[in-house]
Amino acid sequence: MNKKNIIEYFLLSLILVGAFVVRTYKIDNPLADWHSWRQADTSAVSRNFIKHGFDLLHPRFDDLSNIPSGKENPQGLRMVEFPIYNFLQAQLAISFPEKTLEWWGRMISVVFSLGSLVFLYLISHDKLGSVIGLLSAFFFAFLPFNIYYSRVVLPEPMMIFASLGMIYFFDNWLDGKQPSFLFFILSLIFAACALLVKPFVVFLFIPMFYLFWRKLGFGFLKKPQFYLYFILCFLPFILWRLWILQFPEGVPSFLWLLNEGGIRFKGAFFYWIFAERIAKLILGYWGLVFLVLGVLLKTGKKEGWFFHWWLAAIFFYFMVVAGGNVRHDYYQIIAVPIICVFLGRGVFFLISGRRIFNRLISFLLLAFCILFMFAFSWYEVRGFFNINHPEIVEAGKAVDRLTPQNAKVIAPYNGDTAFLYQTNRQGWPAITESIEYLISKGANFYVSTSFDPKTLELMKKYQALEKTEHYVILSLQREK
Repeated sequence: MNKKNIIEYFLLSLILVGAFVVRTYKIDNPLADWHSWRQADTSAVSRNFIKHGFDLLHPRFDDLSNIPSGKENPQGLRMVEFPIYNFLQAQLAISFPEKTLEWWGRMISVVFSLGSLVFLYLISHDKLGSVIGLLSAFFFAFLPFNIYYSRVVLPEPMMIFASLGMIYFFDNWLDGKQPSFLFFILSLIFAACALLVKPFVVFLFIPMFYLFWRKLGFGFLKKPQFYLYFILCFLPFILWRLWILQFPEGVPSFLWLLNEGGIRFKGAFFYWIFAERIAKLILGYWGLVFLVLGVLLKTGKKEGWFFHWWLAAIFFYFMVVAGGNVRHDYYQIIAVPIICVFLGRGVFFLISGRRIFNRLISFLLLAFCILFMFAFSWYEVRGFFNINHPEIVEAGKAVDRLTPQNAKVIAPYNGDTAFLYQTNRQGWPAITESIEYLISKGANFYVSTSFDPKTLELMKKYQALEKTEHYVILSLQREK
């Protein structure tokens, strides 16, 4: 190993250590921060594995209402991604109970994120050189948006890890690097896992098709390996989807993800995705300088148009899954790796274009833009870490302390399951039917942090187990 490689690996190690440190920020927070509803639903599946056993074919969460699927769901089935992430989270929480289930969920995401950083470095290093490889890893490590979403209890960090592994090993297999067959198998495994976790990974097959075409021309269509690879990686996903169709009550409605309200290509579509999310939230405005430069630069012989096809695949994903991308910012997580690559290309152009720009001015502009980029992005993202409603955590602990383990709870929170999750009970996150109907379905207790007219009405009828200035817990089995 030469001196250059030692320095490069040392810098990569520093980036990895820094990435790990920043991802531990508020890692002990309860699941009541940004997008806590989705995190709670994910962690609830893991918690129910611990309670009821590891039945991977019948994952369950806490919501018994008809809100997600439009159908009664008395078992609380949660038929979305195959629960690989949940299995790992629950197993680690059982094996190492010194830390909470939520802590393990976040730590798993952190580890997957660090693995993604390594894969992104390897991909960009191989095609663009060591400097751009390190710069891509640097931005992936320290973009505030990515820091937050790399330590959440969501399957997305695992999806990013698996998809980058899929691309890396696929590229090595195509290049004939040894052991070629092992790279084929590894890419296949990563692809199958990525699709099982999130089907949106299918868009990343576009740059992989480009690699096939670049290597073999249209002759790749005559190669049996081409068909074998895609058949085998899609087979587990197809089988899982066929399986969950048998449980429609556990499959959340999803057609809104495509074009909710006809949002595609309207002004709001472009504003929310490209201005509000990419320009402001991810790039802090100033990162657009590097991104645009990176996209406009001429491509080298080694990478060809691979990264541009990757970027095009993300834009195609935005167009197809328009509703999901407009409504939720975490749908843009899949775009972060390729954004980081083009940021690295743009920065490299500034620091290496000695014959075009004044070197001193280039470095000053670089430092100025990166500083403002991180600062403005952090200004937007910092609130994601906050617990804005600590009363739901307090009330949830009281329910867990005062009610039987098998109790079913009504915890109205506008349909948000974050409050219900804090109670450690199954139940309803909103009053979807009459209280009498929910009692007939097994509801035993009612908890609220809002003394609204409905709660005040129920307080007149049912006895309170506990009442504070922040919450009230009513026994629906005891009328006054």
